[in-house]
Parts: sequence; structure tokens; C-alpha cells
Amino acid sequence: MCDSKRVAQQAETGGQFRFLGYGACALAGTLWGTGFYWGRLALNEMSVEWMVLYRFLFACLGMAPVIFGRRGRLTRDEMRTMLLAAAFGVPIQFLLQFHGLALTTVSHASLMVGGMPVLLAAGAALFAGERLDAVGWLALCASTVGAAMVVLGGNRETTGRETPTLEGDVLVILSLFAALAWILLSKKLLQTHSAPVVTGYTIYSGMVMLLVWIGGSLLLRPWTHQSLEPMPFAHVSATAWMALAISGVMCTAITTLLWNWGIHHVPASRAGVFLNIEPVVGSVLGVELLGEKLGPYAWLGGALILAAAITLTTRGHETEPAVILE
Repeated sequence: MCDSKRVAQQAETGGQFRFLGYGACALAGTLWGTGFYWGRLALNEMSVEWMVLYRFLFACLGMAPVIFGRRGRLTRDEMRTMLLAAAFGVPIQFLLQFHGLALTTVSHASLMVGGMPVLLAAGAALFAGERLDAVGWLALCASTVGAAMVVLGGNRETTGRETPTLEGDVLVILSLFAALAWILLSKKLLQTHSAPVVTGYTIYSGMVMLLVWIGGSLLLRPWTHQSLEPMPFAHVSATAWMALAISGVMCTAITTLLWNWGIHHVPASRAGVFLNIEPVVGSVLGVELLGEKLGPYAWLGGALILAAAITLTTRGHETEPAVILE
């Protein structure tokens, strides 16, 4: 009798955690969707390197209360995996992504990010031994066609910084592959460590790498003739500081923690569908608040990306990941 009651209680608790897990992933996808918008506001007043650095300074501040007292012991192999995840997930991904955003539009960049769930499925099939059926590979092909339509079908008749370019779109696409490497490497760490530990270690390590990259660029500037500007501070507006703080705390620290916690409690394949919230929110913000325009082929391409991602991530899968750590 006691055993049956215990099983019932465990089932009820598991159901509650699944509900909260889906909610955490949905909230993460929504907050991620605003990241390009806040980044664009900050890029109006500083270069990509300084914007990303400030963003992660705020992210580190946001993570400090969460990881205080949570010290996970990483083995040598785990440390190597964590450093690789930090490199791909912070300096490589964000510098590529926001250099791309500086050359394209928020709505363009956001729609292309809609291919991330499908890209993740392909990466899992190639590197994690998961298998895709014919419908899955058809979804991958549709998403690829959609990305090409977004890149080539944008309205390029606008003027100024709001004009999408092929170079910017390609940089955003390359950043998705860096994000894929970060997700797959982080997934290995989440098998043995809690979400706060993995998230905190990755963000802080990535921040150190950013400092080394930018500091090295400044030191080598006389020989490399790079155009990196001095560190902006005094003339940065309150709007830019607000955008940096929101993007660092809400769109980086909180979202990464929510996502890592959420996929402990729900199947990762089904959680991936909530990544589709990001391009929808980002595109709406770009069109409604920044006055951007998307051509009809770009909208059709974005619809193909989202349809492929939804098809792939909502179809039945055989297993659910175990909940390892709280």
C-alpha cells in the first residue's frame, strides 16, 4: 500500500516537473526572441565586440546569486568539454551572430534562427547516434530551402543600416552551427551536473575568453591595423545601458538557466519546439518596432523554416531523458 502511494506521489511530482519544464522552455524561447532587438539598440552606439562584452558582464552579474555556493567538481575531461562549450557558446557564437546582425535586419536574423531545432536534430543524428526517418529528412530539406529564401528573398530596397545583406545573413547562419556545438557539448555536462553549475561555469568561462580576445585585439591593434574602438562608457545612453542589462540578465543568464533546467524534466526533442518562439518574437519586434520590411519570399521562407521545425519536434519520440539533478 505504501509502495503504491509512493509511486503515485512520484508520478504526480513528475507530472508537475514536466509542466514546469515546458513552461521554463517556453519562457526561455520567448526571452531569447527579444535578444536581437535589444542587441540592435546597443549596436547603434558601440561596436559588436563591446556590445557582446557588456552583455556578458551583465550576464555574469545575473548568474552570481544563482551559482553562489554551488560548486561542481569537474573532471579533466569534463573541464575540457566545458571550455569547448564556452568557446562555441559565447565568443564564437555571439561575435558571429551580432556581426551578422550589424549587416542585416532583426527580422531577417530572427527568421533564420527558426532553423535551429532542425539543425539540432541533424546534429544529433550525425554526432549522437539518433536516427531520423523520411519525414525528418524531408523537414530538414524544407528548412534548408526556407533559409535560402530568407537570405535571397529579403527586401533590399531599404536604405541605411536596416538593409539586409548576404554577408550578414551568412554570418547568422554560421553562428547557428556554433550554437549547435554548444548545445551538444552542454548536453554531455548536464548528464552529471546541475543546470546552474553548467550554466554558470559556461558563462563565466566564456566571459574570460571574451576578455582575452578583445584585450588581445587592442594590444595587437598597432600591428594588425584593426579598427576596434576604445571602450565606450561615458557617452553611452541610458537606452543602450538598459538594452545591455536586459539582454545580459534576461536574454542570456536567465534564458540559458531556464533552458538547461527545463530539458532536465521534458524530452529534449519536444522542448525544441519552443525554440520556434524565438524567430516569431524577433521578427514581430523587428517589423513592428524597428520599421523593418520583409519581402514575400522571405516570409514564405520563414514559414517553411517554422513548419519544418514544428513537424520535426512535435512528432512522437520513443524515450524521455531522465531527470538527473535538481
